[in-house]
Amino acid sequence: MKTGRDGVSIVQVNFAFDHTLRDPDALLERYATLTGWAEAVRDAGADRSAVVQQFSRAAHVVRRGIEYRFVSGAVGRAAAALAPDVAHVNGLEFAARTWRLRRAVPTGAAIVVQNHSDTGPMGRAPLMRLVGAATRGAVDAFLFAADAHVERWRRAGFIGSDQQTYEVMEASTALEPLPRAQAEATSGVQGAPAMLWVGRLNANKDPLTILDAFERALPSLPNATLTMLYGTADLAGEVRARIDRHRALRDRVRLIGAVAHERIAAYYSAADLFVVGSHHEGSGYALIEALACGVAPAVTDLPTFRLLTGDGAVGALWRPGDAADCARAMVAAASGDFEAERRRVRGHFVQHFSWPAIGRRALAIYRAVAAARRRQN
Repeated sequence: MKTGRDGVSIVQVNFAFDHTLRDPDALLERYATLTGWAEAVRDAGADRSAVVQQFSRAAHVVRRGIEYRFVSGAVGRAAAALAPDVAHVNGLEFAARTWRLRRAVPTGAAIVVQNHSDTGPMGRAPLMRLVGAATRGAVDAFLFAADAHVERWRRAGFIGSDQQTYEVMEASTALEPLPRAQAEATSGVQGAPAMLWVGRLNANKDPLTILDAFERALPSLPNATLTMLYGTADLAGEVRARIDRHRALRDRVRLIGAVAHERIAAYYSAADLFVVGSHHEGSGYALIEALACGVAPAVTDLPTFRLLTGDGAVGALWRPGDAADCARAMVAAASGDFEAERRRVRGHFVQHFSWPAIGRRALAIYRAVAAARRRQN
């Protein structure tokens, strides 16, 4: 624990976990955002950064200087025992538990809740107003990846008109670019430009629009290739059929499927462009990883993608579902010096969306919220 610098003690409270995970270390390996956020806040200068995790059994783990308390019940009591200045709850969907947390932690402790979705509140309006009233009384501030996601929660009455919200990206990554030759040898990705897709093959990610756009771009980019990495494959049949019907796609599109995370940096590092067709995103983990490895994006014009690309200052944006506009963006993003662009994209990521940048932003928010709470008490 680092002490004596700013007097802010942060406890992350995570109510969600995969019930198939029985080992605390396995959970921490899988929840890279949970551990990354805790370490980033600590490194930014918090006096304490700890985590209370709902779990199937009690356990205590110290990992890279962060204390993790696993509890099967009484989450609020466990958080209160760490004497936080700020309790950070992951997820707006845990309204009742957040209400109970408010009654467990000291009166002077602030509570912030971080949203992890852009879809907004679901459910009947009277129920949402009731839940919102309870949440408004418990929460000092809300964190959103993009300010554009806030309004639907306010309209539902979940967030009060006078309650503070802050914009901070919900995650980052520790991925770093590999040497190009090594990355190409490991991944087999080649092309000029080499385009990379990383995402589910589903309607939201819209792979069929990407394939249509890629075919339209080929006359301008005759040496281009497209490599597609994916786990969930709802539209795999339609994607394969679309590729099989057109020789230009058969010769230039590779369907890889799932790739172990320890190998994924090689795919990003061998690529020139990152493409995805999302219609909505809470943040965009794959885009964050692409930026970390210096890959120029050609992605849909969504609130979080606009933030991540600096309103298109790196890469190019296009209208969701519009294959012609996607093809235009592909060609535009491929028009520059790839090596120079790679350095520029990586620099943009480090300055604005690396874990150190996220940690500094989060700590500034925590300080402001804690100070406001102290003034009220």
